[in-house]
Formats: sequence, C-alpha cells, structure tokens
Amino acid sequence: MNIAIIFAGGRGQRLAPGAIPKQFIDIDGKPLIIRTLEIFQNHNEIDKIYIAILPEYFKHMENLVKSYGISKVKGITNGGETAQESIFNALDSALKENPRNSVVLIHDGVRPILTEEVISRNIESVKKYGSAITCIPAYETILVSKDGKTPDIVPFRREIYKGQAPQSFYLGEIFDAHEKIRKRPQKYEDMIDSCTIFHTLGKKTHMVEGNFGNIKVTTPEDVYILHGLLKMFKDREKAKKEAEND
Repeated sequence: MNIAIIFAGGRGQRLAPGAIPKQFIDIDGKPLIIRTLEIFQNHNEIDKIYIAILPEYFKHMENLVKSYGISKVKGITNGGETAQESIFNALDSALKENPRNSVVLIHDGVRPILTEEVISRNIESVKKYGSAITCIPAYETILVSKDGKTPDIVPFRREIYKGQAPQSFYLGEIFDAHEKIRKRPQKYEDMIDSCTIFHTLGKKTHMVEGNFGNIKVTTPEDVYILHGLLKMFKDREKAKKEAEND
C-alpha cells in the first residue's frame, strides 16, 4: 500500500495576511491544493491520499475533492497548531485504516510541481532503505550562523543539498517517531520536517534526487515563480506534441 499524506493546515500569513489560506488560492484556474493532489491522484503507484486541513475549511476541502474527482482521498482530518501536528493527525488517521508497513509519502499541499519519477524514486527508496528524503544540490553558498551576524560554518557547496518533499517512510515507523518526539518536554520545537525528526532520534535516512521547480509556495514572489514554471512546462509539452506530429 502506497499512501500520500498531504498537509495543508497552514494559514499562509507570509503570503497575504488575513486573506484566504494559500493552499486555496487560484493558480491558472485551479486551487493550489488541487494541483498538488492531482499529482498523486494521477500516479499509478499511489493507492490512497489523506489530507490534513484547517478545521474551518474542512467542508470546503470535501467539496473541492468531490468537484475535481480526487477519488483516492480516503480521509480528511483537522490540522494542528503546527505542520508536524497536522502531519501526525493525518498519520494517525491513515494508521487506523492501513497496515503499518504501508509506504507513506509526506508532502506539502503547496508544492504543486512534482514529477512522477520523484514519487516512484521515493517509493523504491523506502522499500530498499526504509526512507526517502527528496533533495536537490544547493547552487548557492550556505552559511551557518548562531547569531545571524557572523558565519560559524561555511560548508563546501559540493556537500550541501536542499531538502524538499515528499519525505517518505514506512507508516508505522514514522508514526512511532512522532509519538517519541511528542513525549519530549519541548515536543515539536525545532522539528521542521520528518527528516529532522528521524535524525533527532538517531535514525538513518536515505536521499533521493528531486526535481527542480518543486517549490513550496510561501511568499507572493513564489506565486509569480509558480505561474512562470507552469507556463514553461505547458510550452514544453506543446513543443513536444508538435514535434511528434511533424
């Protein structure tokens, strides 16, 4: 069983404070969250989808799933105060209905550009190594600084990668990892993603190659970038079809 966990419980205040949450903004005629869901809906290796959403948008999410025919969605649950709380709620919902050895791909609801190949690589990596952390090489210098003024570490660029999503594991193992983190006094503090949770617990993770353009929409600038990326992909597909017909 291969399951996608889509967390979309944020309010997107960095994008437009007070406006509709970013996962529901219109991107070329479709809500952003739908564009993300369609990637997993259309992948032949994905069996089920579970979504964590803002409680007040629960019904709206149900209506969108029905309207756009996202038939693989088997559960919609309320998000939590943090992204990791939202993920835990969705994992809990999935674990009640599926085997612990199901492969689960954890993905942001606002990352709508992900290739089929990356999804397949994640599933293959979990089955072979027990985990999959999607990443790409960093093409800018990364500085590590505790005070935000002076660099403490300047790693060699050839050793630096940018983590993306999905991040994938066996369902039972990532759920147990969350439960251990939740029992700590600091709970999810500094636990920015599943990779961080695994490393905090001393568990090994395996990297898989991601695709460029797989951005997380966070700021207004990201929306403009996303529009440009979608246009580029449409133009490429059109050129490919024209070449095939010549």
